[in-house]
Amino acid sequence: MKNLKVLAAMLLLITSCKTETKKPEKLSNEDLIAKAKEIHKRVMVLDTHNDINVRNFTDSINYTQELDNQVNLPKMKKGGLDVSWFIVYTGQGELTPEGYDKAYKNAISKFNAIHKLTKEIAPDQIELAVNSADARKIYASGKKVAMIGIENGYPIGTDIKRVKEFYDLGARYMSLSHNGHSQLCDSNTGETDNKWLHGGVSDLGKEVIKEMNKWGMMIDVSHPAKSSIKDMVELSKAPIIASHSSARGLCDHSRNLDDEQLMWIKKNGGVVQTVAFNAYVNTEKNETYNKASRKYMEEIAKEQGFKMMPRSEARKLPKEQLDKYYNEYIRVRKLARAKMAKEADKFDPVNVADFVDHIDYMVKKIGINHVGISSDFDGGGGVAGWNDASETLNVTIELVKRGYSEKQIEKLWSGNLLRVLDEVQAIAQKIQKGEKV
Repeated sequence: MKNLKVLAAMLLLITSCKTETKKPEKLSNEDLIAKAKEIHKRVMVLDTHNDINVRNFTDSINYTQELDNQVNLPKMKKGGLDVSWFIVYTGQGELTPEGYDKAYKNAISKFNAIHKLTKEIAPDQIELAVNSADARKIYASGKKVAMIGIENGYPIGTDIKRVKEFYDLGARYMSLSHNGHSQLCDSNTGETDNKWLHGGVSDLGKEVIKEMNKWGMMIDVSHPAKSSIKDMVELSKAPIIASHSSARGLCDHSRNLDDEQLMWIKKNGGVVQTVAFNAYVNTEKNETYNKASRKYMEEIAKEQGFKMMPRSEARKLPKEQLDKYYNEYIRVRKLARAKMAKEADKFDPVNVADFVDHIDYMVKKIGINHVGISSDFDGGGGVAGWNDASETLNVTIELVKRGYSEKQIEKLWSGNLLRVLDEVQAIAQKIQKGEKV
């Protein structure tokens, strides 16, 4: 009897250590897609990172229309994307009063654009949520949900009161840097030349982290340097997120998180929102495809009299000329990709399966409760099969194909991220009441 009990205990231990995804069902392709569609309808599908251009938030050009960008209301409806985190992004500039002022004005213009969409342009189709209860209530009503994240704390300047100002405008996460060191922390871009400004989070950045904890704004570790992320994990009293990062163990890019960083986030109780950004998913495949794409683009540009230039050179153009150049660049790129699509058998672009490989990797490393999904649409993101919001179902299809259950898919699409938001806001309430956390 004693031996039987030992055997039973060993079997229980073995089964408890199995991977969190079950073996895929043997379904026909038709049945698999049907099952995925039903799950996709039942779960709240949330994408934590969609950039915006204020030009698309006017009375004449806006998200109620089928625009050429990757996220708008028609595309969200077609692809079943329920929640879009619209991003208040500011590129890194000079660490001067003039630079901070310019960045602040840019940030406010983007906050205003998002509010205009939800309050004036399409309040009957989309509403702003500032917590998980809002998001679920709006979702249940049949409307789309807008939430706000800040990419780069540069617009804070040296005034930590702006954390509360931005919170009051609806921001519920913020990264402390982007490409280039900010006044708040070092960026991952320091890896290129091994030059650092603070050696992690600056003294001002530490004060900003306290303010974010106090008011209930999630700390986003996508873009900061590893030293900065280590400081954030140690300093924050609340769980943190990576709003759009993938696994460095699969793709060695400084924007991805290595295994040690993943474990920090697991221990912290946070979540990593796997990003469908070609270069961060599979650099080699992406470079090969881009090389072919560039050749097609150059041929089309030559035919149409458009002069292509290196990105570094384009960035030196005055804003009006730069906008005109990029509009034409995007048009030419679209024509090139359409031409390549007709010859698809010649190419092997980074695709949804490659993207879900990163989800698999992180689920195995840190568990299903600490992994989510993001696209970085309209900010460079997208992979073959998930190139805009209208194709969002394809991610769910791939997850079902790999054996993820509906409960697990719900966690990946929204459950984990909203759980972290709830925890961050609960801790903020305690801090505001003077309670120990």
